[in-house]
Amino acid sequence: MPGRYRRPLALRAPMAPSRAQRPPDTRLAVPVLLLIVFVSLIGFGVVIPLLPFYASVFDASPWQVTLMFASFSAGQFLGELTWGRLSDRIGRRPVLLITILASAAGYVALAYAPTIGVAILVRAFAGFFSGNISTIQGYIVDVTPSERLAGRLGLVGGAFGVGFVVGPWLGGVLARPELGAAGFQPPLLVAAALCVVATAGVLAFVRESVQNDVAHQVRPGPLASLKEAWSDDVLRRLIAMTFTGFASFSAMWAIFGLWGEARFGWGPKEIGFVMGVTGVAAALSQSFLSGAIVRRLGAVPTIVGGLLTTGTFLLVQAVSPWIWLCVVAMTLAVAGHTLTQPATSALISQAAPPGRQGAILGANNAAGSAARVAGPMVAGLLFSSATPWAPIVFSAIGMLPAAWLAWRAGRQIRLRQRI
Repeated sequence: MPGRYRRPLALRAPMAPSRAQRPPDTRLAVPVLLLIVFVSLIGFGVVIPLLPFYASVFDASPWQVTLMFASFSAGQFLGELTWGRLSDRIGRRPVLLITILASAAGYVALAYAPTIGVAILVRAFAGFFSGNISTIQGYIVDVTPSERLAGRLGLVGGAFGVGFVVGPWLGGVLARPELGAAGFQPPLLVAAALCVVATAGVLAFVRESVQNDVAHQVRPGPLASLKEAWSDDVLRRLIAMTFTGFASFSAMWAIFGLWGEARFGWGPKEIGFVMGVTGVAAALSQSFLSGAIVRRLGAVPTIVGGLLTTGTFLLVQAVSPWIWLCVVAMTLAVAGHTLTQPATSALISQAAPPGRQGAILGANNAAGSAARVAGPMVAGLLFSSATPWAPIVFSAIGMLPAAWLAWRAGRQIRLRQRI
């Protein structure tokens, strides 16, 4: 069939760089990359406890607040399509340096945004330059043996979880809403300082991992990466699963601050604390559980089980009359969802053609970013027009089609391996 990859039907291990071109000490490079992921997730999570108070300070409506949340993901969508492909071509290291420094500038600009409109635009800018996760994943694929790939991608997911702990914690603990817009500056300026630290780490410890012969290949444009991935049966289903799962789950995150305030009267500190608890669960799930479960059950059962677990506990969260049960259910839902991400990244990197891992991972991450635009917009409408718990029920129901798509991808993988 035209457009289909010409490769063996069984999934291939990614092509590793030659010994001469392998970074001299990836033990030092990988922790720096995890720091970059950590900083990116701080940028995503730091404003979540602040969203209700941006609404009061700037006199913004709920749809504007959720648009501020979604604009970051809209920027990430374009960033993932751009930076993953560019890193395949010019190298991972220069892309990382560009994106981290620009992210620092975005944090500073958001700290001094005078209106909700400016804040929305700045968040989109920051999201674009935070769309470097596929570049980091591409580096991990470049330097990691196939048998260790799921584990190392799980560390990337663990850094996501830790960032999700620290980001809301910074937003909740360091912010002073009583000072108005100026009260939001401290956590954002701390995040900018962490970007500077990450830049120094890249300069000191990260060496280029892309081979010269691969880097100079002619490559399709950014949107062509999505079309290229969509032509493969496995990649199509996995990317559709990523979109569906993230659209559903981000609907809950987008209104979590508003929901916590409406349901339990929570302020920034309470919201930051709850998100910190869930972030610890996410970090543990991806760092320690994901690799072990994939080795025991396989990638596809891990994904399907994680999504169904997430949907179940989101329903419990929506109907829970007690704070403690709500926190426990939300924690287990987050752990279930984050459990799926390393397994998905590993399957996609193995199904991608050699030399195209960055671009294909970027296409998948871009689908996730687009989902984080669509989900919050639906959540804002449901929160405003229905009830506070309606977006969470929407999130729970959305896990069912996502699990079905993962199961279909697994079926296609098994068919390829038999032929």
